Amino acid sequence: MTGQTPMTPTSENSLAAILKTLDDMKAEDVVQIDLRGKSAMGDYMIVCSGRSSRQVGAISEKVADDLKTQYGILSKMEGRETGDWVLIDTGDVIVHVFRPEVRDFYQIEKMWAPAPAAAKAQ
Repeated sequence: MTGQTPMTPTSENSLAAILKTLDDMKAEDVVQIDLRGKSAMGDYMIVCSGRSSRQVGAISEKVADDLKTQYGILSKMEGRETGDWVLIDTGDVIVHVFRPEVRDFYQIEKMWAPAPAAAKAQ
């Protein structure tokens, strides 16, 4: 049927669509972080890198465009102008696209990584 609006996806469907776009766009060092039960800001966070400011911008635009086309999701985006670090807020999934140097500086995924297991007392 034509003329229908896209279905609202689950956070898992959005995550899968974003991961496919990142793969298609050759994003590097993609890290997926499960935020369910840890934060109310979203269900998942993705951190990835582009090789240059131009690629960071292209990846970000493609993620936002694909979500709009496939699911009707309008994403909020910040940082697109500089291309060093772009934040894409899709509602359920937060995506950070960095240039490698900027990602190394902020190390944002380390803030959300699970705590290491406690060392056993000897």
